[in-house]
Amino acid sequence: MYETNVLGALAVTKALLPAVKAAPAGLVVFLTSTAALSTYEGGGGYVAAKHAERVIADTLRLEAVADGVRVSHIAPGMVKTEEFSLVRLGGDAEAAEKVYAGVPNPLTADDIADVVTWIATRPPHVNIDQVTIRPQPQASNYKVHRV
Repeated sequence: MYETNVLGALAVTKALLPAVKAAPAGLVVFLTSTAALSTYEGGGGYVAAKHAERVIADTLRLEAVADGVRVSHIAPGMVKTEEFSLVRLGGDAEAAEKVYAGVPNPLTADDIADVVTWIATRPPHVNIDQVTIRPQPQASNYKVHRV
């Protein structure tokens, strides 16, 4: 978890940063989670990794501002995809499905892609620092209205 989310983000950013700085409207988008913003029981490792990734984004924004690089951070809440909860819960399909049980319209990958597209298509003088996106029934990481 830490290697993928934190060390992976660092490595990819470091490798791409020279090209981003050279671009006329350089942009780096970090896709984390609402776990990057607040904690919840049972999420210690994931929450720590996502907090670290958010701090990488915040630090890069400070370090690259003079180079004209925009840095954005997207923090999605419940996004139902084919693999996320399945991987997170060690391949337990029943437990993965329970994550979204009773939530009529969790977010989808397309919802998040739409936000990435929106950020990337802002004029070069506009930097979207952070977007938090949740499905309507999710009030916080630990408060979800289920029907």
